Amino acid sequence: MSGYDDRDGQIWMDGELIDWRAANVHILTHALHYASSVFEGERAYNGKIFKSREHSERLKKSAEMVDFEIPWTVDQIEEAKAQVLAASGLSDVYVRAVAWRGAGEDMGVTSARNPVRLAIAAWEWGAYYYGDAKMKGAKLDISKWKRPSPETIPVHAKAAGLYMICTMSKHAAEAKGCSDALFMDYRGYVAEATGANIFFVKDGEVHTPKPDCFLNGITRQTVIEMLEERQVKVHERHIMPEEMEGFEQCWLTGTAAEVTPVGQIGDYSFEVGALTREIAEGYEALVRS
Repeated sequence: MSGYDDRDGQIWMDGELIDWRAANVHILTHALHYASSVFEGERAYNGKIFKSREHSERLKKSAEMVDFEIPWTVDQIEEAKAQVLAASGLSDVYVRAVAWRGAGEDMGVTSARNPVRLAIAAWEWGAYYYGDAKMKGAKLDISKWKRPSPETIPVHAKAAGLYMICTMSKHAAEAKGCSDALFMDYRGYVAEATGANIFFVKDGEVHTPKPDCFLNGITRQTVIEMLEERQVKVHERHIMPEEMEGFEQCWLTGTAAEVTPVGQIGDYSFEVGALTREIAEGYEALVRS
């Protein structure tokens, strides 16, 4: 497969569809040097983006949290995504919207005079985790990095800079034969994976970390709604790492990951049980309904 910079197709960029290979930025783009960028990962099923407007609204909010304003309305972003989907000619695609401070008069830490830019691309992307993770459960490493305190960074923004430790952690995990890595937070509580939220099952009830220092994912919220509809008790709380020994099942949620069972985290093992499969299958049905 060719690289992401060398493909046929079109990308929406700053108000128009342009050739995929022409969707470039200058080397002195502020976001490249200072991570002044926010993004959304979305999936379209049968030609419709699941919870599209919620993603567009979050993109705007993320930009505000990192101190810039996207000069397109939610409605305009929705229309742009529709154009991208139509141009792709595909019905099941991953959609990436990204907004950033571009090249302009400023090239230090400050960037108030630089234009804010927006691009949207779509491509085919199957299972997020390789191999048989969907059937047997993904294997996770435990990252040496911690999710930071809300006093140090805008933790609820889907911002590029927050993913630096995710890249390093996932690389380290893959080098050990794992699919992903689990973060603890700055206090030592279980937090999330590098690009997905996490859920545990014990005695028929579900436990998931309280999202007070990491992104409260749209898929996470959807799955909690699904569990509540099924009368399954959900505990959103702080979870200590040693509690994982007593959990029976585990899964990850995210737009890219969808609902992926977890079979192992470090020395802790989990079964791919009935509730995990029910939620995975229910989510698949929901996004295609």
